[in-house]
Amino acid sequence: MSVRSFFDTNVLVYTDDRASPKKQRVALDLFEEHLRAGSGVLSLQVLQEYFAAACKLRVDPALARQKVELFATLDLVLPGLDDLLAAIDLHRLHRISIWDGLVVRAAQRSGCRVLLTEDLQTGRSFDGLRVVNPFA
Repeated sequence: MSVRSFFDTNVLVYTDDRASPKKQRVALDLFEEHLRAGSGVLSLQVLQEYFAAACKLRVDPALARQKVELFATLDLVLPGLDDLLAAIDLHRLHRISIWDGLVVRAAQRSGCRVLLTEDLQTGRSFDGLRVVNPFA
């Protein structure tokens, strides 16, 4: 059974990256595994960032929109003011970007044990949330 895991934007973007076929396969397999197991989580922020990045990669906006809908079939975290304030505290305490702080906060709030990302040091922990780079 899969561990409840939070998907950061870069993992979703790799599902479109034909220039990196190994990373693309890993990203697609992770999404399929967590979708089947009901253990995947992401946030509204991640979906917004995915759409912007996909369009920069020249993914047709209509296809990128469809993928946003598909990705949103995972558990979706909608941030509030308390999440922003907690992300600011994470930024201040751990010297991570506010954007990474929002991701960490969303993952923590949703009960994830794993954060799938390339953006933070693999093995790092935030109060029981373990960072894993699935492409390492």
